[in-house]
Amino acid sequence: MAQVLEFKLPDLGEGLTEAEIVRWLVNVGDVVAIDQPVVEVETAKAMVEVPCPYGGVVTARFGEEGTELPVGAPLLTVAVGSGTTPDPEGDGGGSGNVLVGYGTSEAPARRRRVRAAAVGGPAKQPAPAAPAPAPVAAPVVTAAPGTGPVPVISPLVRRLARDNDLDLRQLAGSGPDGLILRADVEGALRARTAPAPAAQEPAVRVSPGSPVREGIRIPLKGVRGAVADKLSRSRREIPDATCWVDADATEFMRARAAMNAAGAPKISLIALLARICAAALARHPELNSYVDTEAREVVRLDQVHLGFAAQTERGLVVPVVRDAHARDAESLTAEFARLTEAARTGTLTPAELTGGTFTLNNYGVFGVDGSTPIINHPEAAMLGVGRIVPKPWVHEGELAVRQVVQLSLTFDHRVCDGGTAGGFLRYVADCVEQPAVLLRTL
Repeated sequence: MAQVLEFKLPDLGEGLTEAEIVRWLVNVGDVVAIDQPVVEVETAKAMVEVPCPYGGVVTARFGEEGTELPVGAPLLTVAVGSGTTPDPEGDGGGSGNVLVGYGTSEAPARRRRVRAAAVGGPAKQPAPAAPAPAPVAAPVVTAAPGTGPVPVISPLVRRLARDNDLDLRQLAGSGPDGLILRADVEGALRARTAPAPAAQEPAVRVSPGSPVREGIRIPLKGVRGAVADKLSRSRREIPDATCWVDADATEFMRARAAMNAAGAPKISLIALLARICAAALARHPELNSYVDTEAREVVRLDQVHLGFAAQTERGLVVPVVRDAHARDAESLTAEFARLTEAARTGTLTPAELTGGTFTLNNYGVFGVDGSTPIINHPEAAMLGVGRIVPKPWVHEGELAVRQVVQLSLTFDHRVCDGGTAGGFLRYVADCVEQPAVLLRTL
């Protein structure tokens, strides 16, 4: 006789407490094997295919696509046993360690596939499981009209268009190189379905003397919700301060040009800045630390795991270069390139977005000179680099046009005082102005 087992949304790790159902991969009545992916979910960190630890026949699904479920809520039920799929483990249940929080240790672990990622949020206690929603039938999906490639890389965007019978080829994308973003699809759907406003009633009810507050409401969920939570926590907990200095980067740019002229591979600008950061942190380890608020202790770290800010379609993410202090310029160049491409294509893993000890923020790529960024909690500092542009500068007692950059350091005032922060920033500026200074630490 078959036994019906309930499969609940597992703990996806990294302190995540909920996930949104993006796409069901099985229907009621389908036969599934142990560790077969059954649903695709999106968390604040990644889009993940969730495998089922049971083999058998799917008897019910819980939650429609687009539903957000807490960890521990039922996903589906599976009838296992007599008349169902044979159990490769020979005991009618148990899978390998397919995800955190469930599975057995006997079977080999199955590596999950991650297609998108986001900024790591603060760890939270798991939310209590919600009551099981009623099982739903498999949705009927209408394909978008027409065929042929369209400038879109996000599966969420494609699904949203497909489910609403929207032809993506008719949209003009607002992303880089005409890339169609989720906002483009949502805007097209609003324009298509927005009802005409009632003539006899105002669009917004306000009290006399109150300001009218109209506009589009955008839920703070997913990546943007995680970013909002983390930045808010940083502002609440970290008493930060910022210092900055202008530096003559002319010799720095000449040194990089000479290095690249000497042969391949080419060394990136951010790789050289990372080497300078690692050398500066070796001199001022107070800034490679975090504050343990419960123990009231500053924890200094031996290894430099360098995060860097990257803007993506899903929002701001901070990939982490592991052991940046132990890498040379070529290794750093390759790793920055790999992580940047993974961020662009949405294939960063949660592990590549967590564990940073210091952040390098090159906002000069946006054409700005300076910034006072919010520290990436729980780190203690962030170095900001503005654009490098020709400016009037006094060089060797004479006015000249030089390549000038503004460097800024935002730091946690609990881990050090202004003297330490100023010493760190001055050393970075000295290395930029006179690259030979860096050779003393190599």
